[in-house]
Amino acid sequence: MKTRAYTPSPGSLTVFSTIWCGYCTRLKSHLDREGISYSEVDVEQDPDAADLVIKVNKGNRTVPTVVFADGSTATNPSLTDIQSRLT
Repeated sequence: MKTRAYTPSPGSLTVFSTIWCGYCTRLKSHLDREGISYSEVDVEQDPDAADLVIKVNKGNRTVPTVVFADGSTATNPSLTDIQSRLT
């Protein structure tokens, strides 16, 4: 599974999450507050996304996992981490 299918446009993110994840809710709230554009993918609804999350997290289905425009990923990143990678 390649991140390419989920790679966002420059200046945006793809956030892999679940509806019950508190860390996901917090991250999306921070992104919304800061006006950072993102697409959300629920790993419980998208098996390919779940496979990607497991692969990039070395066997763990850890959310939130974020894909950046360059195809790189971050697991449970802070807002500061995201902002520094978007500039």
